[in-house]
Parts: sequence; structure tokens; C-alpha cells
Amino acid sequence: MKNRANSGIRFVQVKGTHRQIGQQIGEACRDQVQLSVENARKLLGDAYDELQLTWEGARIQSRKYLPFAQERFPQYVDEIMGIAEGANIPFDDLAVLNVMEAVTSDALHLDKCTSLAVNEEYTADGNVLVAHNEDWLPEDEACVYVVHATPDGEPPFLGMTYGGLLPNIGFNACGIAQCCDSVYPNDSRIGIPRLVVSRAVLAATTLEQAIRATVSPHRAAGYNHLLAHESGELYNVEVSARSFAILHGTAGYVVHTNFYLDRKMQAIEYEPDELIGTRVRYYRALRLLLKNTNHTVKSLQVIQRDHMNYPNAICNHPEENLKPLDRQKTINALVIDLEARCMHIALGNPCTNAYHTFHL
Repeated sequence: MKNRANSGIRFVQVKGTHRQIGQQIGEACRDQVQLSVENARKLLGDAYDELQLTWEGARIQSRKYLPFAQERFPQYVDEIMGIAEGANIPFDDLAVLNVMEAVTSDALHLDKCTSLAVNEEYTADGNVLVAHNEDWLPEDEACVYVVHATPDGEPPFLGMTYGGLLPNIGFNACGIAQCCDSVYPNDSRIGIPRLVVSRAVLAATTLEQAIRATVSPHRAAGYNHLLAHESGELYNVEVSARSFAILHGTAGYVVHTNFYLDRKMQAIEYEPDELIGTRVRYYRALRLLLKNTNHTVKSLQVIQRDHMNYPNAICNHPEENLKPLDRQKTINALVIDLEARCMHIALGNPCTNAYHTFHL
């Protein structure tokens, strides 16, 4: 196991069984894992009036999801167990982190992530590029790290994550990249947690396997999974607990934020009138993307820094005096070059922080 910092971003190399990988992550990123649990505890405490949920109550609720994850993806439950062991954190606490969206009934409404991808039709050098702004609670910016993992029996991958969360945003050695955007269906249920489902995508060796993973039976809810393959195939797979839509990037690009694009999926969207900002951001990102047919890593980074509709922009900045559940900002921005097998990532807002490069 190797562990080093790159201008403030911790980088961890791990390999072995899923339990061993988790243990190595937990040991190397113990401070980040422990801090993320403290942040989550404080969040639930501050939001008690709205959620009526204690930390112990969240632990009880999260246990209901584990049998579904254990049955379908026991290897990733092992990873969570390993992280808990390595970080000296009770497993039940990390279970809460990995089921947080479900146990809070999506009250976080973190509706400001932005993802996009372009293939050879829209890039200067013919490469496939994928970009993602990760928006989350400001306190967890200090918990971000990049992991290079070589799991036994699965392709190596390079992923971004934070605290005790399973990595799910990144790409693997088979040329498959994934970004996840929260969406809000009204058919959520107890089942396989979204983070576990999306972690399975990084183990896919083909694009079909990746898509099949996103729609695993007995899932609790769903993300939008923006998937890109080194061949230039691009997809948005919009998922809920009981339904899904597969949208192909036939024109050579895909964009997604935090609302459903497919009309069938829009019919089951929860409180769409609360998601106006994410629609503004989607159309802004789409317009900026289509202004250029020769994109590079640098041009996508320019889009990631955009401040139209500030502070609720693509580069999202925190607002003062908001309720605990509504506080969020861009905690990192990343661009993946699938041909070069590398990730360029800026910690925090990309308008004020430099990008640094990690290779698979």
C-alpha cells in the first residue's frame, strides 16, 4: 500500500481482497473516515427538528438495507467492513454513511452535481473525456481522497471518494468511466443501497455489464449513472427503485444534473418544482458544451468553473444562513481522459483551486 498527498489531495494505492482493500483505505485515510462520521452525526443532530432522526435511529434504519446488499454484492459489504476495521470505526456507523440518502428519505436534496462527457466528435484529439463537479456538505471537503485499487478478480480502477463512502466516481482499466448524479424518484424502498450498486459499476469489464449493474434487482432507489466507454459510447442511465431509462449519447455528448430527462422517469420524480436550479444548471452546461466541437481537458475545466446563476452555479458556492440539510458546495471537480487513463482533480471549488493529475 502506498499513500501520499498531492497538493492537498490524499492518494492511496491498495490491492488484495475486498476486505483487505477496505482495511488499507481505512488505515491510510483514518482521519478522513473518522471526520466524515463526525460530520454526519452533527448533520443529523442539527437537522433533528426536520428529520426526527437520531444517530442511533439512523443506525437501526441502515441495518434494514444490509441484507439486500449482502445477498447481491457481499464483496462490497466486505469493503465497508474493512474500512471500518482500518479506521477503528464501528461498522454500523459506516453503514449509516453509505445509506445516508435513504435513511434521510432524500431530505438532503443535494441537487447541484453536474456531469458531462464528450467523445471523438467533440474533442480536439479524438479522446473520450468525462467531467464531474461533486457537490456535497462543505465539511466533507476535507475528507476527499483518490484511491487506486487493484481488487482480486476485478479490473483495477481509479476513483474519487470521501470519508467512509465506497468509491463510485471514476474509471477502470477496461475503459469504463462513471459519474453519479442524485435524482429523486417517489418509488424508493428498502433494498440495495445506491452507493453499493454504483460501486459495482467500477467492476464491470463491458459496457453491458456496467448498465446491468445500475439496474440490479431489489435496488433501494437510483442515481443517474453517466457512463462512458473508451470506444466513444456514452450513456445516461436514469434509475429509480422500480424503473429505469437508458439514454444514448448518439450525438457525441451527454450532460446530466439532478433531474430526470426521460419523460417516463419524470412521471415519478418527487417534487420537481424543488428542482428548478438543477434545470438551469443543466441547460447552462449543455449550452457551454455545444459552443465547442474541439474540447480538451482545459475547455471542460472552464465549464466546471462557470458561475452563471451564482451561488447555485455549476461551480457551486456555499450560501450563508441555510438550513443544515440545504448547505452544499462543490467539494471537488474532476476530468477523466479515458485514452490517457488519467484523472485531473481540483479539491474544492475549481475557480480557485488547481487541478492535479493521477494515473491508473
